[in-house]
Amino acid sequence: MCDKRAGSAPGRGPARGAGIGTTVPACLAAAFIALSVASSPAAAGETHGIAMHGAPRYAADFRHLDYVNPDAPKGGELRLAVIGTFDNLNPFMVKGAKAHGRHLMFESLMKRSWDEPFSLYGLIAESVEMPDDRSSIAFRLRTEARFHDGSPVTADDVVFSWETLKEKGRPNHRLYYRKVKRLERPDDRTVRFVFDADEPDRELPLIIGLMPVLSKAHFSAAPFDRTTLKPPLGTGPYTVETLDAGRSITYRRNPDYWGRHLPINRGQYNFDRIRYDYYRDDSVMMEAFRAGLYDLRREYSATRWATAYRFPAAKGDRVKLEVVPHGRPSGMLALAFNTRREIFADRTVRFALAHALDFTWINKTLLRNAYARTRSIFDNSELASRGVPAGGELDLLKPHRQRLPPELFERPYAPPGDGGRARANLKTARDLLAGAGWSVSDGKLRRGPDGLPMAFEILLVDPEKKKLSLAFARNLKRLGIDAEVRTVDSSQYQNRLTAYDFDMIIYRWGMSLSPGNEQAFYWGSAAADVEGTRNYPGIREPVVDGLIDLMTKARGREAFANTVRAMDRVLLWGHYFIPLYHAKTDRIAYWNRFGRPEVTPLYGTVLETWWEEKRRAGADAR
Repeated sequence: MCDKRAGSAPGRGPARGAGIGTTVPACLAAAFIALSVASSPAAAGETHGIAMHGAPRYAADFRHLDYVNPDAPKGGELRLAVIGTFDNLNPFMVKGAKAHGRHLMFESLMKRSWDEPFSLYGLIAESVEMPDDRSSIAFRLRTEARFHDGSPVTADDVVFSWETLKEKGRPNHRLYYRKVKRLERPDDRTVRFVFDADEPDRELPLIIGLMPVLSKAHFSAAPFDRTTLKPPLGTGPYTVETLDAGRSITYRRNPDYWGRHLPINRGQYNFDRIRYDYYRDDSVMMEAFRAGLYDLRREYSATRWATAYRFPAAKGDRVKLEVVPHGRPSGMLALAFNTRREIFADRTVRFALAHALDFTWINKTLLRNAYARTRSIFDNSELASRGVPAGGELDLLKPHRQRLPPELFERPYAPPGDGGRARANLKTARDLLAGAGWSVSDGKLRRGPDGLPMAFEILLVDPEKKKLSLAFARNLKRLGIDAEVRTVDSSQYQNRLTAYDFDMIIYRWGMSLSPGNEQAFYWGSAAADVEGTRNYPGIREPVVDGLIDLMTKARGREAFANTVRAMDRVLLWGHYFIPLYHAKTDRIAYWNRFGRPEVTPLYGTVLETWWEEKRRAGADAR
């Protein structure tokens, strides 16, 4: 059996601004190697696309993606709305509130298709070359690739982008790009990234393929690390037409966009203009939609979906309401503990407090029974852990049996407090807290012998989550716990999240069908000490670190899935968050003047594939 101390002492996090890495316990690595000996594709020459596992879906001669209308008409305008504000048009730096629409202006070497778990096809790069062991990747740039000022994209721009984002980019960029051992530039159109062959990371070539390409000339004159409302130079299909700082921004389709005829882009970017209007309150934003002030709305509230769309335009055919199935993992919407706080450092305490959430009542009373309780970070997908660990997943976890909770191996995970037994659940919570050294004195839950009171703040930015939080707080009150629910504006909320200045939040971690390096940004030990990551709970668990690292080395889908499920299980049983709910469909409301493809891809609706229909004679859409 692996020594339970192996890799168990969390190392110090890197200095602020440093990269984030993980160390794999030796026994975990050995277990994984035994499981992942699988054949992989033979080494290939230049190719049009790459996939995380197996081969890309589309052949080199593909004409367009299956989920687009290749003959979609161009023209018209799409008006969208978002909550918050913005004061920065550089989306790649840490400072400032970024304007929506990054994907319209900036492009990467390769582009993702949304009907595959994780496959990339050439965009700025016309071809790639990667050896079987993925120890390097070379990109051959298209001669026609251009920035918005007409200047060509060269290897120097790619080198500059890597160097700049590695040192000054967001924490996730610094995490990924510092894993590159060296970069080679044999000519003006070729760039080769070389990785550490002794520490293979099979996802890293794809991560590099998604690296945004910045203009070296532009940022030589405009400092990268200063917030700006002057649009940086990009290569994408749109440019900024107008903006009203903090209130709205409008993008205009570039008729001379260099990549408009590429197969990976065909049938997309059809609107002449795309506008984002900013609102401070979701209720006001809903009223603006009813009045026809913007065109399309994704509805995340089941209550609002059931009650707020009964206005005249939605009863006729002027506003369409659609429920669109998708194959995305649920992600994790949860009440997240900040384990950096002393009162939440004990796993038993977190487990106890989770029993105070009466999800059955919340779903029935507040959510109209429209949701399923989330039982995995990857619910609604093959990557979700189910039952008890077995097979390859068990082999990964067994060496750490003494470190991990015994129940992880003994029973399937179920969110605490489920089942509609509120009184019994509160009694269980009280017993668990007593066992952890907490007792009620003068109506307050305190820890003996120091008398530390159990009191904390639930920090919100979305008023829609207030009723749920208040229901949770009422049950906590019955345990002698003072939980204050506080809603703040988006700027204050983001600043407090960045600095981990909160006790508890409601947050959603989105997930893909091909998780990898970003998981270290979400759950990695080193990320817990770097401001601006998404490790909001402050998780420092070496077994999680090791599984994330091994996830990126997996050869074959089965070995990969076992590693993901094992990580999922360890996180769930760590009780770092209280899972809430998810839906298996997207709710979309839009004014009826748009067309969209008949096929919805695996990841759900892709707005870049929509178009504006010609108005019907005599019809007034608003």
